[in-house]
Order: sequence, then C-alpha cells, then structure tokens
Amino acid sequence: MSWVVEIDERTMLMAELCFVILGLIIGSFLNVCIARIPCQESIVFPNSHCPHCGNPIKAYDNIPLLSYLLLLGKCRSCGQRISWQYPAVEALTALTFCVTFVLLGFNLKAIILLVFFSSIIILIFIDLNHRILPDVITLPGVLFGLLFSLLTPVQDSTAEFILSSLGLATSNAIFISFINSFLGVLICGGFLWLVAEIFFRVRKMEGLGFGDIKLMGMVGAFLGMKLALLTIMLGSMMGAVIGLLFIKLAGKDARYELPFGSFLGIAAIISALWGHRLISDYARTLHGS
Repeated sequence: MSWVVEIDERTMLMAELCFVILGLIIGSFLNVCIARIPCQESIVFPNSHCPHCGNPIKAYDNIPLLSYLLLLGKCRSCGQRISWQYPAVEALTALTFCVTFVLLGFNLKAIILLVFFSSIIILIFIDLNHRILPDVITLPGVLFGLLFSLLTPVQDSTAEFILSSLGLATSNAIFISFINSFLGVLICGGFLWLVAEIFFRVRKMEGLGFGDIKLMGMVGAFLGMKLALLTIMLGSMMGAVIGLLFIKLAGKDARYELPFGSFLGIAAIISALWGHRLISDYARTLHGS
C-alpha cells in the first residue's frame, strides 16, 4: 500500500517551507512532551506556562522559535531565562521534517518516518535531561513499528534471506515487511540485552539500561535489522567520541552516566535517512579493496 503526491518543481520551495513550519509547530508540542512525560503530567492540560513563575504563556509569546528570539530567551512575566532546549527542539524538528520531505517526498513512508522521528526527538531530550527512556513511548513505538510495517515496506533483505534458507521463500511483500520489522525488534533489542548482560557479568555493574534495549526494539521495528544495527554502531561511535570528550573537558570521572539513548536516537535519524546509502558505500569500498 502506497500513495504519492507529485510536487511540481516550481512549488518545491513553498512545500519545503510548509514542512519547516509544520516541523516548528510539532516541535513546540514535543517540548511539552519532553517537559511533562518524565513528571507523569498531562501533555494536554494545563496550557503552556513558565516553569519558573507558573504564569500562562500567551499565544503571541508561544510562536515556535520566533517568540524565543523576540523575547531574547527570557520569560515576559518574570524575566527568567528560557532554556535553550525549547528553540533547539523546534529547530531540530523543523530541520528533520524538511530533510525527510526533500529526500523522500510526500508519501506514506515519509509520514510514518516523521511519526518515528518525533518520538525519537522526545526520547533524545528526555534521556539527556533525566537519563530515562519512558516505556510510554518506547513500548507503543515497538507496536506501532510492527503495525506500520504492514502499510509500507521495511526495506531489509534479512527476512528474504532467512526464509529462503529455510525453504520458505514467498513473494508476499506485506509478510516479508512484517518479518523484517519483527526481526529488527528481536535481533537488535536482543543484541543490546546480550551486551548489557555480558557487561554486568564482567564488570558487576549496569552498563546499559532496559530503556536502551526497548529503544532499539522500537528502532528495529521501524527500520529493520540492518539499519538498527547501523544505529547501534553509529550511536556507540558518537557516545565514545563525544561522551569521552565531554567527560574530559567537564572533569567528570569514568563513572559518569552518559545519555546513550540520546546518541542512539540521533544515530537512528541518520540511519533512517541515509543508512542504506552508508551501507552501500561501505560495501562498495570493501568490494573495491
């Protein structure tokens, strides 16, 4: 099942602008989720308010990105600084929406990925702030990833290879897509669980939380095994380089808990948008050598 809306080149710029605006609006809502979900508060009521003085934020002071700039990053009521996180989330969401549209166009696959990216952005910043990855996002994310695989193909050849090896080859695209999604959950979530278990047995301390494992189950459900494994590799590389650099510059000790889920989240977005190209280029490099 797929549907595509053709966009004339002359209207491409306007369409991109629309996706930027949509991303800014969604990003503003994601900020509410990031602030309230860890506190187990409603993401609907009450209306947006200043976290310092509690005064409601007027509609004209709640325009994504623009209000932050006009207010110079301060609350109109109390003058306290507004966290950099609010414009950062809005800008990141807008950029992600625009890039997704440019790379994929306007189709069902792009819409599903935008739902996935929105959930990932929430998890990136919650983990950054609280070192948790809430089940209320990751577990439904696994389920939705599996369900969405019935609507649009999960592009991964793992299912075809396994089914063929077992003599169960089939041309049913929906079944193959679902198996690819299921294998992504099982193998990638299971892989991180195995790594965490080995680390705990060897070091006698927890290295990975179950939140990271559930996150990778969600990534595997949406992207399939190959891109999920690429996500683990890229996330680990970023965590090693950026995390260790931060620990050194900030004077933290080796026991400082890095937000590994945040690195995995960023890597998941990269893998979803450019993963197949990265894997192809790497395979071509190996073949050429």
